[in-house]
Amino acid sequence: MSKRNSQTAKTAARERLRAERERQAKRDKVRRQFIVAASVVAVLAAAGGIGYAVVQSNKPSYWEGLKNAKVLAPAHTTGSDGTTVVIGKDTAKKTLKVYEDPRCPVCAQFEQTVGTTVKKDLDDGKFKIQYIGATFIDGHDNGVGSKNALSALGAALNVSPEAFLEYKSALYSTKWHPDEQTDKFKDDSYLIKVADTVSALKNNTEFQDAVKKGTYDAWAVAMSKTFDTNKDGVTGTPGFVMDGKKLTADNQGTPLLTVADFNRVVDAALKG
Repeated sequence: MSKRNSQTAKTAARERLRAERERQAKRDKVRRQFIVAASVVAVLAAAGGIGYAVVQSNKPSYWEGLKNAKVLAPAHTTGSDGTTVVIGKDTAKKTLKVYEDPRCPVCAQFEQTVGTTVKKDLDDGKFKIQYIGATFIDGHDNGVGSKNALSALGAALNVSPEAFLEYKSALYSTKWHPDEQTDKFKDDSYLIKVADTVSALKNNTEFQDAVKKGTYDAWAVAMSKTFDTNKDGVTGTPGFVMDGKKLTADNQGTPLLTVADFNRVVDAALKG
């Protein structure tokens, strides 16, 4: 082989090597760009996912979203957003405020023990009652049953005050009132099942539609706010107030859970 051919071969080999290195460099560059792009997409996707999760976690729940919603008040109510519910004969001179939470077990105990006495006193015109519904147990147990039941009570009140009282009594009865830790009142079907024990509500499609559609959900939230901001100093349920004074069985604040205590304390308040 001549020196010329040998040099040409070497030059060609170097040229092929250079070209191959350039092609490899281009492939490496493309690969690095792809990796960077994929990494950016992954980061953005992760950030987007985190952002979505943050938005979702901060998104108000259905019930929280009703705090500023327009309120449709049931019939037989007065006051701001229909949160004043007074039941009884117009001839009654005094009004007993009754604070209750639908899921409250002590409220259920009161209703089961003293409920018939309260109903008789109302029928006799001894006093009127002003009902204030609370839902704080939902907050304690991360439930919605108190609010849902309060909305259903609003649907019953829209039918009549008598239906409201009978339905409230049924919800608190030994047969239907669930354990405080069991949020059965969250289910519309359960609330309707209880309502079927009340003659005015049994197979009442207007009542049932109101429960299913949540017609009085915003009203329940507004009523709950009335409890939360009450100026009577009531912080638990059941609570009783007459003429601005809390009524309790003793100085320790024991609720009126017996007929004897209820009659004694309420009679004294009526005379005061």
